[in-house]
This record gives sequence, structure tokens and C-alpha cells, in this order.
Amino acid sequence: MQLKGKRILLGVTGSIAAYKIPMLARLLIKEGAEVKVLLTTSAADFVTPHTLSVITGNPVYSSFYSHDGVWNNHVELGLWADLMVIAPASAHSMAKMAHGLCDNLLLSVYLSARCPVMLAPAMDADMFSHPATQENLKRLKKSGHEIIGPGTGELASGLTGWGRMEEPEFIFGKIILHFSFQKDFYQKKVLITCGPTRESIDPVRFLSNRSSGKMGIALALEFENRGGDVTLIAGPGVQKPESFSGKFISVESASDMYQTCMENFPDAEIIIMAAAVADFTIAAPAKEKIKKSKGESFILNLSPAPDILSEMGKKKRKKQFLAGFALESNNELKNAVNKLEKKNLDMIVLNSINDAGAGFESDSNKITIIGRSKKKNSFPLKLKKEVAKDIADYIKKNHHA
Repeated sequence: MQLKGKRILLGVTGSIAAYKIPMLARLLIKEGAEVKVLLTTSAADFVTPHTLSVITGNPVYSSFYSHDGVWNNHVELGLWADLMVIAPASAHSMAKMAHGLCDNLLLSVYLSARCPVMLAPAMDADMFSHPATQENLKRLKKSGHEIIGPGTGELASGLTGWGRMEEPEFIFGKIILHFSFQKDFYQKKVLITCGPTRESIDPVRFLSNRSSGKMGIALALEFENRGGDVTLIAGPGVQKPESFSGKFISVESASDMYQTCMENFPDAEIIIMAAAVADFTIAAPAKEKIKKSKGESFILNLSPAPDILSEMGKKKRKKQFLAGFALESNNELKNAVNKLEKKNLDMIVLNSINDAGAGFESDSNKITIIGRSKKKNSFPLKLKKEVAKDIADYIKKNHHA
């Protein structure tokens, strides 16, 4: 039982998605957790206290006093929990939480809790996308809360879009990950880059590469699941993962990537440069579309792009851990070690375009990790989400070592 001995407060607010909560409670109980449930008054219109009480084996709390007049101490409930999960979290309740309002038992317990808090929003698409809701979500994320979803799909209104509460199994998985990995990188600031860059030739054309960003995305999700405060800087064509609640910044060119990395580098404790940044950029991009001239060749003048890794290596502080990637086609090991030394890295991840099923655009990768000692740690071909775990495990072992 992965949750044996864990105490979880399950807060349920007024949303039709509340009908799914008995399933979440059952999954938690089955895995050994002790669960206490807090219902708002409107939540009781969608799921009965009796149902949740039978499933959890505990009284369900919805007001400051029980039916026999006993006071439900919100401070004691807040201190009791190892984790507070509010699902569904309605727009109304999240607005109150974001601004410290307290007019019911659930909110009183929330303000008294010293444990981590997870929120699973549920509302209609227009409500979710409204600037006020988005601002409240930013406030709650800044408070250190983990936002689970929401997902996209058919909503109670009949519309289809963002705002659908994640399924109980998905929320349950996030809770399992929280207790499995929360201490590995808890609140450590992690900076990760991914994807390609585009160097403009003219307003229509550009130079780029085949990077999909899949490796960087897998790393961002792994470090976030293990407690990290992750900033993901992504090149063009890379979409923010639905389940990623960290800071996501889209950039276009190598110059954009350089500027954004340098802005976020000073605060980061762990930096993983998985992006395929251009080595060269166009010296003088045309302001108008270049027309084809029959029979004439066309020459592009290239100039060196900013070397982000080298600049970080020069500025790296003692407590920062800097990791780079090396995708090679020949003399793989020698080239990777040279890059490790020349750019003052703590670790380099080597992969080869000669390995079938590895590298750009693939869901899998085959890597060798090389640290400052030059010791090789080779791994077989794996899915990139599993490769991300291997990289995170290595950093966990060697950060500050």
C-alpha cells in the first residue's frame, strides 16, 4: 500500500464534477490512506455526505458544528493532514482561496493547513479562460499549490473545451507521485529548455532543426512530479503539456532563447539544456520575401549564434548544477567529453543519431550520462519519460556531491 499511514484531507466544492469524488476517495482508501472529507454546502447538492462517510469510515465535515453540537476544530483538521486535495475546485472557491476569504469550514481549514495543497479545477470553458480566473490560478500557483489540470472535453453546459476536472484516476496518480517523490527536488528551482530554434531568412522562411521538444517535456514533468519548481523554456512548435503546472515560456530564435535563459538562470539551482539551439543564425535577414531568380544560386551568410551553455558555464555558481546534451554522429564520446570540459558542465547527456529509435522526433532515446569524473553511465533504449527518470536520478545523486 503506497499511501499507508498518509493522512489526506479531501475538500469538495460546488461543481457537478463532485459526483466523481467517491471514486477518488475509494482509490485513496484502497491504497491505505486515511481520508477525511470537507464539503461546502453547495457540494452536498451533488454528492451526499453519507456516501463519502461510508467510503472513508470517517465523519464528513461541512459546518463548524456537527449535528450533536460538537465544534469541528478547523485548526486541528488543518494540522492533521499530510496533504490537502480540493477536487473539484470551483472558480468561486478558488477566488476565495486566492484572496484569503474565509466564510465556510473548508476555507477555514485551508487557511489553517500547513501541508501541501493540490487543486483540481472544474468549471465551464469560458469561466476557466476568464482573466479573473487565470489571475487567481497564478496567485495559487505562486503560493506553491499544485494545480491538476483541468482537462479538455465535453462539459456539463454542452460545450467542449478546457475546464473539465481530471478523472479520479489521474488525480490519484498525482497524489501517489507526490508522496513518492516530493522530497527529491522539493521546491528546488529547475530550469529546462527544449525544442528547436528558428533563425529567420526572410518573413516567410527560416532555418531550424528536427527537435520535437519531447525529451525536455519529459524532464519537466519528471522534475515537477518530484517536487521541483520548474521553468520550461520551449522553442517554436512545442506546446505546453496539459498536466504541467510550472512556468512555460515560448521563444523563437537562438537570441530569444539566450535572453530568456539568462533572465531565469540566476535563480535556478538545476539547469538542464535539452533544447537544440542553432549554432548559426542569419547575418542579415531580409525584410521582404526573397524572390526566386531563374538560374541564379542563392548564398546565405551565417554568423555564430549565442553560445548559451558556454555563458552559463562561465557564470555558474558553486551550488548550481548545469547539464547539457550532446547529439553526435561520429567520435561521440570524445566530442561529448570535450563539450563537458570546455563549457564547464556538471553532466552531459550523450546520444547518437546512429542509434535506431533515438534522438529527434522519437518517443524513445538511448543515452550515456557522463559526469565531471568522466565516468560513463550507459542506458539501453527507453521511452523518453523513462530516460527523464534516469537523468533525474543521476542529478539527485550527484547534485552538491
